[in-house]
Amino acid sequence: MPRRHASARAMLRAFRAIHGDRPDPGFMADLDFAQKKDLDLSVRIGALLAFNALLISTGINPLTASPGAPVSLDAARQPWEVAAIALGVILLSASALLCVRAIMLGEEFSPEGLEENGEALAQRMLAAYVASIDAESRLAAIAARLTIAGGAVTLLGCGWILLAKIF
Repeated sequence: MPRRHASARAMLRAFRAIHGDRPDPGFMADLDFAQKKDLDLSVRIGALLAFNALLISTGINPLTASPGAPVSLDAARQPWEVAAIALGVILLSASALLCVRAIMLGEEFSPEGLEENGEALAQRMLAAYVASIDAESRLAAIAARLTIAGGAVTLLGCGWILLAKIF
């Protein structure tokens, strides 16, 4: 049976049903830790996405520059340089896509079958939250490696272009 995605309202109702007016301090400490980890990860992913945008705009510059510009390319005469720059942009674009995917992840949580068991419901809620943080972390790590690779390829490609113009 496919999992049903619970709305924020349903999750809040489940939280209130578990804890009433006084949530357990231990659970709140766990939730606070997970929220801070999630916030930290979101900021890092956002920064990586912005850095990717900057590197992509740098990478496409040689492809779109006017002929005669210091890092312009002539695709007919410099196909390998064009391929290097294009590869760098592709790697950076893949990284940006993974960043967006990580940002869009949410907690997949269904209270089905646990409405009467508050402790199990709390455990499932926290587990769903932590699982989404883990998935975001994995995507961010892959995106960071792609950014490093794409940035390096783009840098080498730009250096190659400049050296070809100098010599």
